[in-house]
Amino acid sequence: MNHPTTIYGWWTPRRVSFLLIALILVLIPVLHLATPLLAILFSTFVLRKLDFGRGRWISILLFTCVVALISYAGGEFVRRAAMTLPSVADESVPKIIAFAVEKGWDLPFDDVAGLKSLIGREMTDRFADLTNIAKLATKEFVILLLGMVVACSIFLNPTLDVDPTLHPVRNNLYSACSLEIAQRFKAFYVSFNTVMGAQIIISAINAALTGVFIFSTSMKHPLVLLGVTFLCGLLPIIGNILSNCVIVAVGFTMSPSMAVAALVFLVLLHKFEYFLNSKIIGDRIRNPVWLTMLGLVVGEKIMGIPGMILAPVILYYVKLEMGAIASGVQPIPSTVATSPSLDQTPTT
Repeated sequence: MNHPTTIYGWWTPRRVSFLLIALILVLIPVLHLATPLLAILFSTFVLRKLDFGRGRWISILLFTCVVALISYAGGEFVRRAAMTLPSVADESVPKIIAFAVEKGWDLPFDDVAGLKSLIGREMTDRFADLTNIAKLATKEFVILLLGMVVACSIFLNPTLDVDPTLHPVRNNLYSACSLEIAQRFKAFYVSFNTVMGAQIIISAINAALTGVFIFSTSMKHPLVLLGVTFLCGLLPIIGNILSNCVIVAVGFTMSPSMAVAALVFLVLLHKFEYFLNSKIIGDRIRNPVWLTMLGLVVGEKIMGIPGMILAPVILYYVKLEMGAIASGVQPIPSTVATSPSLDQTPTT
């Protein structure tokens, strides 16, 4: 007896696909698959933006050129940052300490060596696998390359069931499960495209406005600061804090007043970005800030930096999938009650 679209009661193809995607999400941190997953998602994102309807191989060729250009620019940025940031620390830390002493503030370090020791301890505690840099870089490069190859293969042919006519049963279980699994992955990519598309726009606007301040005040190392601002901006919330610390530190190498001016500008800029975020991200995602922050903390604890990037994506994906499933619960009439706040106490 055949069961073409149902596996004995509860086990339908749709439920099988949900169990599979849940298993994959659990295995990502366990098997350290966050980096290849991000490589596949980012590569697919770029490939789709380069798809102008003139043939997919042309898009792949353009994608290869873009990857080569980004690799060169990224290598040049890392080289400049590696030369610039240590000198910024050597110049700024004594001035920061003197400024803090003048204002009566306590700092967790007393000199440049103390700061480096503090950073070293944090790096050791949080990123213990960075001890062998050369080995890690080679491994990550190979993983990124494999992720891009997988993305190109999916871009050329995303079908799971390549030739359904070969199955002895037309409406068979494998084809039905393949269609449902494809829908799950499509929804996950839609979530990534929505979140990262919005984050890239915000990061670009933030970098452009910050660049106006950097060049108008003739701050040191403008290209490095722009690169740090844009790259850190791809991390929701915490990225702005990291880039702000670097910019203020560079301001201290010039004068305390420049550092204060940079801090005031960045605070005002991020106040403006609250409206920007509500328009660009809020209109698309509509997740509360506390939920995003919680996701970032959990993502960083489980998967590090890749986890911080994936956390808002996974949160939005869960929201998309759950929002498309009927709960079977009778909704509360709008005339009776609205969604209560967490601090409201029910009355009897």
